[in-house]
Amino acid sequence: MTIEDAEWKPPIVTVTVDLVIFTVRDGDLQVLLIDRGIEPYLGYPALPGGYIDKGETLEEAALRELHEETGLDARTLHLEQLHAYSDPRRDPRGRVITVAYLALGPDLPVPVSGTDAAAASWAPVSDALAGRLAFDHAGILRDGLERARSQLEHTTVAAAFCVEPFTISDLRHIYEAVWGFKLDPSNFRRKVTRTEGFLEPTGERYVPQIGRPALLYRRGNAAALSPPLLRTSQLSSAGGNAADRTMPLVPQENAGLAGSD
Repeated sequence: MTIEDAEWKPPIVTVTVDLVIFTVRDGDLQVLLIDRGIEPYLGYPALPGGYIDKGETLEEAALRELHEETGLDARTLHLEQLHAYSDPRRDPRGRVITVAYLALGPDLPVPVSGTDAAAASWAPVSDALAGRLAFDHAGILRDGLERARSQLEHTTVAAAFCVEPFTISDLRHIYEAVWGFKLDPSNFRRKVTRTEGFLEPTGERYVPQIGRPALLYRRGNAAALSPPLLRTSQLSSAGGNAADRTMPLVPQENAGLAGSD
C-alpha cells in the first residue's frame, strides 16, 4: 500500500429519494409537483423528495418525504423503485445520488405543501415536460412516464388508477390518458375481459342517467398480462424533433385497439 493509498478517504456522497407520482384527473395523466421553497432552484417546480434520514430505508424515506411535502400517504398507492441517478453534476450542492420511485393512484386529492415545498399541485405531464424542472427532474419524469406506459402493456397496474368498482370504460380511459391516444371501445373490452386474472366481475352494474347500464369490475389477482397489450410507435405529422414526434400507438396484435371513441 502506498502513502497515497493509506491517506485515501472515500468521497462524501449524499443519497436522496425523489417520487414520480401519477394520477388521472379530468381525463389527463397528471404528475405531482412541488415549488421549491429553498435554494438551489428556489421557486422552480420539482418532483417531491428529499434526504434519507439516519436509520431509514429508501422506501421509508420515500413514504416520509411524500407525506411531509404533500400530505399524501403513499402506502395507499402502487409504489415501485424506478432508477438511481448518479451524474456527479446533477446537484450544485455536491455529490448527490437520488433513487427515484414511481407511484400510481386513482384520482388523488389536491396535495397540501409542507417543509421545504412552497406549494404542491397536480400538473398535466405534457405541461410539466414543456416547462423547466429543477435538477434533472425532467429526465426522471420522462423515465417515469415510459415506465408507466410499459407497465400498462405488461401488467395489471392500470387498475391501480381506478377507484373500485369500475367499468371497462373507466379502465379504457386510463389507458388512453397514459398512452396518449384513443382506443376502440369494442376491441379494448374484448381484449381485457379475455385476459385471465385481469378483471373480476362484481356482479353489479353502474346505471348512468343516459345510456345503457355497464358491468362493474374490480382488479383481479393476476400481476402480469398474458398476452401483453403491446404498443408500437410511429412518427406524427407534427413538427419538432423525432423524440417529440414519437407517439405510442397500438397493441401489435392486428393493431386492433386504435380507433375512434
